[in-house]
Amino acid sequence: MAKRLILAINPGSTSTKFALFAEKDLIFEKTLRHTSEEMSGYARITDQLHFRKQLIMRELAESCKDISAIAAVVGRGGLVKPIESGIYEVNEIMKEDLFSGRLGQHASNLGGLIADDIASALPNARAFIVDPVVVDELQDVARVSGHPAIERISIFHALNQKAVARIYADSAGRKYDDMNLIIAHMGGGISVGAHKKGKVIDVNNALNGDGPFSPERSGGLPSGQLIDLCMSGNYSHEELKSMITGKGGIVAYLGTNSFIEVCNRADKGDKKAALIREAIAYQVGKEIGAAAAVLNGDVDAIILTGGLAYQDSHVERIRSMVKFIAEVVVYPGEDEIKALAYNGLLALDGKIEIKTYS
Repeated sequence: MAKRLILAINPGSTSTKFALFAEKDLIFEKTLRHTSEEMSGYARITDQLHFRKQLIMRELAESCKDISAIAAVVGRGGLVKPIESGIYEVNEIMKEDLFSGRLGQHASNLGGLIADDIASALPNARAFIVDPVVVDELQDVARVSGHPAIERISIFHALNQKAVARIYADSAGRKYDDMNLIIAHMGGGISVGAHKKGKVIDVNNALNGDGPFSPERSGGLPSGQLIDLCMSGNYSHEELKSMITGKGGIVAYLGTNSFIEVCNRADKGDKKAALIREAIAYQVGKEIGAAAAVLNGDVDAIILTGGLAYQDSHVERIRSMVKFIAEVVVYPGEDEIKALAYNGLLALDGKIEIKTYS
C-alpha cells in the first residue's frame, strides 16, 4: 500500500518553507527566500497568498509526479482567536479570520489559507493548522500590562518553541512536562518564552511591539516617544503599524532584513552594522534574564533557535550574557516543518484529536 503524502507549509516574514513527506519519510524540502523589496508591492500580507501558492505549486510540479496522492496539507497557524495547543482543521470561520487580518497581520496567516487553497483542488486532501502563534498558556499575572485598557496577550512562535522543547527533553531523557526551559526563537520576529512544566506561562508579544527588536520588527519602544510620533501628523496609521512590524528593526536601521548581510558588513568594519548586531543580542539576553526571573531562577536549560541561531558570533554574545543562569543549547533554524507533517500524520491516523475552530 502506497504511503500517504503530507505537504507541510511554513510561511515566514522573509521566507516560504515547505516539504513533502511520504508519511514519516521526507521526500523533498524547499526554502524560498523573499527580500523586503519583493514583498513591498503587497499592501497586506494576505495579498501574497496567490504569489506564494504559485511558487509552491511550481516546485511541486517539478519534484512530485502525483500530487493527487496528497492526503493532508498542514500549514503553520496564524493570528486566529486565542486557542489551546493542538491541530485544527481549516474551516470557513478560520479562513475569514485569517484572510481579514482582523486579529492581526502576520505571515503565518498564509499557512492555513494556502493549505486550504491547495487541498480544495485535490481529490482526497484535508487542510490543517498546528500550534498557531496565538497558543495561549499565560498565567494570569503575565496578562497585566500596567493599564486596564491594554492586556498583554500571547503571540509567539509556538510551533517551533514546542517542537524544540520536546526534542531537547527527549535528548535529556526527560519529559517536557517535567522541565523548566527558556526558549528564544530568533527569526523574522523574536519571541522568548518561559516554559514551566509544559506550559508557556510568559512570553513577549513577538508581533506587536514587545521584547527584542528583530530583522523586521521594532520590539518594545519607549511608549512616550511612540505616542509623540503617532501624534506628530507625519505618518499615517498604516505607516506607523509598519514601523512596528514589517519595516522596523534591522530593516529600519540598515535597509536589509538579512542578518547574514548585517554580520558580513559588521565583520568588514561597518560600525553601525556592528552596533545593531550587538544590540539585538543584548536585547535577547535581557529578555532571557527576565524569563529566568519568571521561573524563579529554576531553569533546566536555555534554548536558542531560529534562523539567527546559525550565526555563531550572535549565539556567543548571548551565551556570554546568560550562561550563569543555565546551560545554553542551540538548535539553529527550526523543526517546524517536521512538526507540522508529524501532527498531520497523527491526525490522519486518529492518534490525536482534530479540534474545531469556532
